[in-house]
Amino acid sequence: MAELRTLARPYAKAAFQAASESGTLQLWADQLALLGSISTEPKVADAISSSTVDAASQVAIITGLIGEDLNAAVNNFLHILAENKRLLLLPSIAELFVELKANLERSVEVNISTAFALDDATETKLTQALKDKLQRDIQVHTDVDKSLLGGVVVRAGDIVIDGSVKGRLAKLAEAMSV
Repeated sequence: MAELRTLARPYAKAAFQAASESGTLQLWADQLALLGSISTEPKVADAISSSTVDAASQVAIITGLIGEDLNAAVNNFLHILAENKRLLLLPSIAELFVELKANLERSVEVNISTAFALDDATETKLTQALKDKLQRDIQVHTDVDKSLLGGVVVRAGDIVIDGSVKGRLAKLAEAMSV
């Protein structure tokens, strides 16, 4: 997985630069996300990984499934990926593009997993604390995970804060086994 991200990084940066210069960051993000999801479909993945299918046919397969016109620059980018046999990197490119866009916009998506549903006041307080800590605008997604037993797990990009009872028990068990 890390290998795909490494290969995808220069393509994501090039796409980001093109989108920034043309002022079409959101359009690129949306279209790359769509291309990334299409490329993971089993039949499409087989076609784009096949050495017997030429680059133009691979692009035609993908664009035929989109059902809408691609931006000309995104279409050119897709052709470049096909010619370099890098279409399988589309999901990683889309993911890295979103990260670059979030860094530019100083925002981050935060996933909060709790053992029990949070009331609005607690969620607001936690959101503000995270915003202050991360010094970014945040979009919060919450979910309930009964296996946590209690507490919360916060994931923001590469940062994971595990304040759950399950996590603490795991650390205690690890400490006792050493």
